[in-house]
Amino acid sequence: MLETQSLRKPHDVADKVFSAGSERARHELASGLRQHAARIPPKYFYNELGSKLFEAICLVDEYYVTRAETNIYLNHATEIADIAGQGGTLIDLGAGNCAKAALLFKALQPNQYVPVDISTAFLNSTVERLQAVYPQIAMLPVGLDFTESLNLPAKIRQDQRLLFYPGSSIGNFSPLQAMQFLTRIHRECGKNGALLIGVDLVKPADILEAAYNDSLGITAAFNLNLLVHVNNLLDSNFLVSDWRHIAFFNVDQNCIEMHLEARRPVTVQWPGGERFFAQGERIHTENSYKYTKDGFSELLKSCNFGDPICWTDPAQQFLVCYARAN
Repeated sequence: MLETQSLRKPHDVADKVFSAGSERARHELASGLRQHAARIPPKYFYNELGSKLFEAICLVDEYYVTRAETNIYLNHATEIADIAGQGGTLIDLGAGNCAKAALLFKALQPNQYVPVDISTAFLNSTVERLQAVYPQIAMLPVGLDFTESLNLPAKIRQDQRLLFYPGSSIGNFSPLQAMQFLTRIHRECGKNGALLIGVDLVKPADILEAAYNDSLGITAAFNLNLLVHVNNLLDSNFLVSDWRHIAFFNVDQNCIEMHLEARRPVTVQWPGGERFFAQGERIHTENSYKYTKDGFSELLKSCNFGDPICWTDPAQQFLVCYARAN
């Protein structure tokens, strides 16, 4: 019988990771807006509405990523569990609605599940529902900006950790940043630890660009909602109607770029600062780098992980890799 742990209530999660009034968030956002080429880090997509919009993105026809990755977990969960072992601690980075981790619960039978996410309100409501379905799994939600640090609470078991980073979020880092991030993950693996990670593969530009410019405009709404979140955090005066969503594939860098483009000349103000944007000037909001199987395997090995075991979907659009920490 697996140990049962009562659900942590919202105050037990590290609340308000990016709350209004967070000096760190204000400084980061203001600094990014003042740069010659303005930028807002993609972690700020995920207020509660942003998290729900991303759930909707995963359902649109053009966005193949979730379907391809889900196919891998449904068809290879037993193989993954045979390699990773059962009864360990599953640490879900960027857990969102926890749906991908839940696909592995039956096979992995984790003793402890640790979903980590930046959107704490969304995380709490998700875990409350999930705990009711899986009362035998101890669940410890953690509100954390793990892109900056990965200092997990001491109550999380040290042995047999499986750090799970699903989706294609590793692509939000540049190759150098990805190496630094994977090195931090390696340090958190602990004794007999490993990484299970999703990777979006290089494919024709038309498929990639369609995935980030869906016909229903949900990705556009997701990108524009970033401005609503920034207004709440920075007390700025962005008007969503002043901006349009732009996404394209940068062939030279093997990455999708997302931007917000000013529809007209506009001055954005916040306490202690302002920025004028000419018509057509852009704010860079996201990169999503795409990899080959060999290229990502080499990246893992450069971060002191062992030779990865990898699975793909039938269309070879997405990759999931398991790698043990050396």
